[in-house]
Amino acid sequence: MRMKSIIQTIKKNKKFLISTHINPDPDALGSELVLAAFLRSLGKKVTIVNREAVSPRFYFLPGARGIKPYQEKKSEVYDVAIVVDCGDLNRIGKVQNLIRKDKILINIDHHITNDSFGNLNLVNPSASSTAEVLYELLLKAGCALTKSLAMHLYIGIMTDTGSFRYENTTARTHEIVAELLKFKIGVPAIHRKLYEMISFNDLKEFTKIISRFDMFFAGKVVCVQLKKKALSKFSGEFDLRDAIFRFLRSIKNVEVFVIFTEIDKNKTRVNLRSTNTFDVAKLANDFKGGGHRRASGCVVSKSIPGAQKEVLGKIRKVL
Repeated sequence: MRMKSIIQTIKKNKKFLISTHINPDPDALGSELVLAAFLRSLGKKVTIVNREAVSPRFYFLPGARGIKPYQEKKSEVYDVAIVVDCGDLNRIGKVQNLIRKDKILINIDHHITNDSFGNLNLVNPSASSTAEVLYELLLKAGCALTKSLAMHLYIGIMTDTGSFRYENTTARTHEIVAELLKFKIGVPAIHRKLYEMISFNDLKEFTKIISRFDMFFAGKVVCVQLKKKALSKFSGEFDLRDAIFRFLRSIKNVEVFVIFTEIDKNKTRVNLRSTNTFDVAKLANDFKGGGHRRASGCVVSKSIPGAQKEVLGKIRKVL
């Protein structure tokens, strides 16, 4: 019924605004681009607006350069707004200023912490990714897949499942991917562009960062601090936090991984990952953040030392 209502709403309206969470990952960007292509195939007018410009490392995604960064004092004319891959409307940042109460808001997501903020909500926490949710929606709508759509959907699913290694990978996930691969989307090239195109300088700086991590609670928790000065040494094409997590996850017997990133002197971004039973979504929710049981994030209004002390205190209680 939810899919049917959304499809009917799409057919009845002409102009659409699409957005996603701040610092969008491949699932978020891919989902936006898939949805935009689907709507345009129906003759709809579509604008994608995110809080920030797309990172250069995602320029290889067809249509990515057409995503607009939010601009102050500039409005958008639309009939329906659709927010994808976002558990909380606050997570779209200043794009909230474009969301009008007299217009329909559709929420399409897979985060377990999603608070159903839309007038119409299509939220499936059992799905591996928002791309997987959208695949089912397109199937229901009778949309004919193209190579470009298949590429975006594959990238969203592949990245959000950790290359099909995480527990959110299901039999249905593999069934969908099998259909997408029929379009010969070039999986090796996609993987290289996402994970194997690191510049020498980025790699050199990464080795410095990764050698400075701290372990707590008998080695069950690993933390990394990222100061602004250190971040400034990396190019915009390198996903530092993703690389750190992929490296740290190989450490034996660690249950929780935390990256503290300096936003300013009294504000810290906290990214959380876990390997076994620890639910980092609940932890992030304590700080008005959210995400998945094994991958979540939040912002703490304290310096890095203060944020680390508070977050570790809550982790200690759970452990």
